[in-house]
Amino acid sequence: MSENPAAIQAKFHVPRVPEFTSNADLRPTNVAPIIRLDRGAQHECALARWGLVPHWAPDLKFGSKCFNARSETVASAPSFRAAFRARRCLVPLNAFYEWSGPAGHRIRHRIAPVSESLFALAGLWELWGAGENVVETYTIITCSSNEALAPIHSRMPVILDAADYDVWLHEVRPELLRPYRGALLIEPPAMGTGFG
Repeated sequence: MSENPAAIQAKFHVPRVPEFTSNADLRPTNVAPIIRLDRGAQHECALARWGLVPHWAPDLKFGSKCFNARSETVASAPSFRAAFRARRCLVPLNAFYEWSGPAGHRIRHRIAPVSESLFALAGLWELWGAGENVVETYTIITCSSNEALAPIHSRMPVILDAADYDVWLHEVRPELLRPYRGALLIEPPAMGTGFG
């Protein structure tokens, strides 16, 4: 997640960023900022719990199965299809992490676009509960990995181009859910890949 509220405010043109606890090791069920459209179709920043919980789920534990949504099935999967049609969001990040290597000797790789210190993933958000017990949740959409990341992991989060942020928020555009086409910085460098 991004650790800089001022940077989020400037990059995503939101009037304010709610106070949040900075977390460089964000995990499912943690709360983080997302960018979405308010009722007036303007950008707003909200805090949401990672792990989407549809309104019909019996409890919040359901979100532990829905922290990622596959791009190939997001439009039809019961857990995600309503949010895909009407509640898309951006998930601001400075980097994300993937692991490689055999059990007991796994290496954590920090991954980020070369040209962006703050970027956004394609996400969906939902409301669960009622009255004062409403909880806002979100998921990150994943796709097949690009060439740079494929030696580490077969899938990657959908990194949106900055020019597509508004498009993603306003329109259902499945064609945006593709492997990242820019260069990636992978630290420590994956064997044989370095920059993507």
